[in-house]
Amino acid sequence: MQGIPEEISRGFQLQKTTIGGRRPQVPDIVRMLQLVTSYQPTFMCLDGLDECGRVQRARLLDSLKQILERSPRTRIFATGRSHIQAEIEKRLAGHVTSVSVSPNRGDIAQYLRVKLGEDDMLDAMDESLEADILEQIPENMSEMCVGSTMPTISSCIIR
Repeated sequence: MQGIPEEISRGFQLQKTTIGGRRPQVPDIVRMLQLVTSYQPTFMCLDGLDECGRVQRARLLDSLKQILERSPRTRIFATGRSHIQAEIEKRLAGHVTSVSVSPNRGDIAQYLRVKLGEDDMLDAMDESLEADILEQIPENMSEMCVGSTMPTISSCIIR
């Protein structure tokens, strides 16, 4: 497929002529995505799906289901905290593979080392404080993660 399909260009032009030049509405966008994804294999990535409000997330998942029904070669990779996994699996039934990822102590310590290395206020911290930070924060974060679903990220590969 080359360029923007005529149907999509027409849809945007039509919206400009409406009073106030409104943006395309969700059903319009879904139709446009269905059109584009029907031509070729398409990969979508949605990060932080749990940060979307419940009503908006439901609308988004329902829209994605409509796109998937018309575009079998579309794949979606979505991330979000694990508490929304059941909702994703319910709304996109049968097309979801989930993987859970949790930070470990080493990952947290490595992240802190990088961030401390980027600090441009070298005089604000001595070696003792840096050592305490690199010991205490990963330990406390690891304890926080045990038995808690909040820091766990679920990645869902849809279809």
